[in-house]
Amino acid sequence: MSAEKATVEQVENVESRWVQLKSSIYHKPEQPINVWKLLTNLTNTQRITFVAGAITTTLMLRPIGALIFGALADKYGRRWPLMIDIILFSIINMASGFAPNLQVFIGLRAVFGIAMGGEWGLGASLALETLPIEARGLFSGIFQQGYACGYLLATLVSYAVQQTNSTWRILFWVGAAFALLAVVIRLWVPESQAFEKSQEARKAIGRSLWKETVLVLKLHWIRLIYMIVLMAFLNFLSHGSQDLYPTFLKTQLGYSPTEQTVTTVIYNLGAICGGCIIGYLSNYFGRRFCMAVCAVVSGAFIPLWIYGPNIHALQFGSFMMQFFVQGAWGVVPAHINELSPPSFRGLMPGLAYQLGNLISAASSQIEATIGEKYPLRNADGSYKYKDGKPIADYGLTQAIFMGCVCVCLLIAVLIGKEERNKDFMQHVTEDDRSVRAVVPVDIELGHEDGQDPDNNNEKK
Repeated sequence: MSAEKATVEQVENVESRWVQLKSSIYHKPEQPINVWKLLTNLTNTQRITFVAGAITTTLMLRPIGALIFGALADKYGRRWPLMIDIILFSIINMASGFAPNLQVFIGLRAVFGIAMGGEWGLGASLALETLPIEARGLFSGIFQQGYACGYLLATLVSYAVQQTNSTWRILFWVGAAFALLAVVIRLWVPESQAFEKSQEARKAIGRSLWKETVLVLKLHWIRLIYMIVLMAFLNFLSHGSQDLYPTFLKTQLGYSPTEQTVTTVIYNLGAICGGCIIGYLSNYFGRRFCMAVCAVVSGAFIPLWIYGPNIHALQFGSFMMQFFVQGAWGVVPAHINELSPPSFRGLMPGLAYQLGNLISAASSQIEATIGEKYPLRNADGSYKYKDGKPIADYGLTQAIFMGCVCVCLLIAVLIGKEERNKDFMQHVTEDDRSVRAVVPVDIELGHEDGQDPDNNNEKK
């Protein structure tokens, strides 16, 4: 599943695939196409239009998917809505590889966005509600770095497609196959016991899901807004450090496709290591503390990440940058699920994630636009040119952008709260007096509002 998601985002970030798609609309299948020649002949406006069309459409619809499938998960359980969701976006992704023209392709990506939007929240809640508390931090990192593993796989597949001049459609077929494999694995995953207890609690106190929704919004609306803002900054952090970096390596530094691929592999290995290690450490040192450290250290590595004196220095800088960027992300599944109200752990993590993702969608476009407005200059002040066009200073804009994001993320983390290692089995529904969540013993004793008259169940 993560491989499929990363494959899609890799396709969206590699402009050559879009050029090849456009070309396939107007050329006969047997006619050879020089993708890189076509790419150089396109204007920046045309390239931005092709890329932005499907990316924006998909991202705008992902929160709708998070809302639909999240609501289903909180009403009917995590397991089956998640499996249906994965099957849906696998079918749509497979169909994308057979799109006869650009209009059909963008339409399929729009529907895909709805299905894709529901996956992360359901997957995170099911995984973390099923695992023991002592393993939550580690597996939070492992879960999230499925993305980096998928991105790594997508990079290798994309490189193979470029080198063999194969059809871009292979990228979508490979992604769909991995997603369907995830469905097979999930057949053996049981339903979340935390969800079952939450459902039992609502029935025992006679509270409908609608009443629970109103109560959650009344008690936690500030927290919900905070979660969206936090996820927006985290998405700015990852998109700002990843989306334009391959273009920077190719256009500004002149790396060959092989050097780009090796660098991408190296920094994705850093992401995998960082997510797992920092996620594990967050169980002991705290979610917010680990994320704050990652924000600070990510900022400290910006000079080496952009201005390393040679390819090896840049590769080390990119490794360390993604180690801490994805280190912060390794904490996210555990942190966001612990912050979420117990009855809406299927809905809120995914909705906050996708709204934050939507807010940050323009990251690479902002960086690219600013970089093109301020091209590189020679020592005499004249512009540097390549193929008759000024070379955009993507390095400077990425450095400034990431510096600002690291500061904003640090502030957001420091002003927030955490509920590290919260027992999901003991927080099953909301207390309407806003004292604490109702726990199973309250239901057994018949205290509907979670209040023990003898104060024996006060939250410690």
